[in-house]
Amino acid sequence: MSHTDSNGTGTGLEIAVIGMSGRFPGAANITEFWVNLKNGVETISFFTLPELEESGGNPRSLSDPNYVKASGYLQDTGYFDPSFFHYTPLEAQVMDPQLRIYHECIWEALEDAGCNPGTYPGPIGVYSGAVPNSSWVNEALKRSKTPAQYFDAYTMNINSAFGTLISYNLDLQGPSFSLQTACSTSLVAIHLACQGLLNVECDIALAGGVSVNPWGKTGYPYQEGMINSDDGHCRVFDARANGTIGGEGAGIVVLKRLDEAIREGNHIYAVIKGSAVNNDGTRKIGYTAPSVDGQAEVIRAALEAAEVEPESISYIEAHGTGTTLGDPVEIEGLELVFGNQKKMRCGIGSVKSNIGHLDTAAGVAGFIKTVLALKHRFLPPSLHFENTNPKIDFAGSPFYVVRELTGWQSGSGAATHAAGPLRAGVSSFGIGGTNAHVILEEYKSEIRISKHETNSNDQNANAQNKTHTPK
Repeated sequence: MSHTDSNGTGTGLEIAVIGMSGRFPGAANITEFWVNLKNGVETISFFTLPELEESGGNPRSLSDPNYVKASGYLQDTGYFDPSFFHYTPLEAQVMDPQLRIYHECIWEALEDAGCNPGTYPGPIGVYSGAVPNSSWVNEALKRSKTPAQYFDAYTMNINSAFGTLISYNLDLQGPSFSLQTACSTSLVAIHLACQGLLNVECDIALAGGVSVNPWGKTGYPYQEGMINSDDGHCRVFDARANGTIGGEGAGIVVLKRLDEAIREGNHIYAVIKGSAVNNDGTRKIGYTAPSVDGQAEVIRAALEAAEVEPESISYIEAHGTGTTLGDPVEIEGLELVFGNQKKMRCGIGSVKSNIGHLDTAAGVAGFIKTVLALKHRFLPPSLHFENTNPKIDFAGSPFYVVRELTGWQSGSGAATHAAGPLRAGVSSFGIGGTNAHVILEEYKSEIRISKHETNSNDQNANAQNKTHTPK
């Protein structure tokens, strides 16, 4: 059995989202996260000079008039129960705070999915990514007094060990990857987790990312033309947009082949219909610049993998950095795929306007936002949008920025798909050109036979007819 598409059949390759967890600025869990999103709350923290000095900021830098005293700050990152995860207090002390939070989010996501890793009979895979905290690593290594302590500090901080440490401590015996594609890391991890499930390398996959600054409250120096904004706000697609703002967070999703999730009675948040990953190559003005063609191609590839038409998509969770270069390129890439179709309307927004840019956790943050929007059938507002960036022509495109909490009903996109399920796309584009896009669909309890099973059943019926045909 498989989930339905707008024609009443599925591809047989759908993936169910059966569990989620997250820590985001202003939200200790995904319930608080959704409340903030639907109410249009920006959770960027603005700090005082004494707060930043207490966190170790350089007084000379902090007094610079171009220093922006703000970030998407994550509270309570210093708490951890080492014994629960089989670590010594010393190991926990030197451990990268990202790894501490990642352990907790993994466990919370498994609990949300109703999965006990100690008794689950199949292999569970881990697909993860984190920010390299080189300064924290250097300090941890300097404090080491013996070769054994040095080795422990190295193991507890090297990004490539994050996935395997979790697999070891929770006895997860599926594939275990740590990856790094900059801003697109966690959405690439979700794509790879789907591939691992479809290749039957694991029966459950944990995917996501984490980004935490180990030094606490901090801001940044603003420089015109660089990626960060001048006032601590991310004004995606707006005429005043001049950059994003950094943030901290972590997100994990638990994935399972849809047919098995239905058969085993799992709670299903939403369905992944298809996904794709690519790279820009040299089709852009510089290494860190975005590419219209690269972005368009990955979106088109995800739609093809999902076997759905662009007209069936009624929301796009954009990468949405709020930069003068990135925003127009992103819309141009979408228009290459969707065209200037007046017969459909597609909402667009970016969670970065709420919480900032979470780097390696940015993609999973947008993914979780969109899954929650599908589950609740509401589109949360994208913040700080007043006047369209003059380089973007929304009037000549299918897209509009979602400015207020909006009921999301079937038929929100093209009229030809009025009876079909709600669908959305999630984009995440990394510096260096690795792009990821995922097609999500709301879960409905109605079950239909998939295209593949239909063919198989027809063949079985024909075989039976041949067997029992009188001679």
